Amino acid sequence: MEPILAKIIDLPCVRDPRGNLSFIQNADQIPFEIARAYWIYDVPGGHNRDGHAFHTQQELIVSLSGSFDAVLDDGHGHRIRHHLNRSYYGLYVPPLTWRELDNFSTNSVALVLSSTLYDELDYIRDFDTFKQIVNHEL
Repeated sequence: MEPILAKIIDLPCVRDPRGNLSFIQNADQIPFEIARAYWIYDVPGGHNRDGHAFHTQQELIVSLSGSFDAVLDDGHGHRIRHHLNRSYYGLYVPPLTWRELDNFSTNSVALVLSSTLYDELDYIRDFDTFKQIVNHEL
């Protein structure tokens, strides 16, 4: 069985009494060029977002405010939960990794940086189909 290849990436944190600053630069910190950024917010506390995977898209997920969990599954029986609650950590999610976001705290904001522009054809929205793809059954 292959392990999930997602990983937490430490982002710079410039500490200052006036307020901290963190940043993301393409080639310096993450393994892809950023093509798109979007954010998820106003998720009612304790609720979740439906899961999906991508054929080719890579993502970096950052909790800008509050907290939430990213649950990742590689389709080979490995499932891992990452609790994201610091804006200086990003979760890198490679292609062909099922991901669900849940356990949102009230007023949380999730920033997602993507390696591709939006393409509905890149989405895998059914978990059973995802497992068939990663196990080369389709």
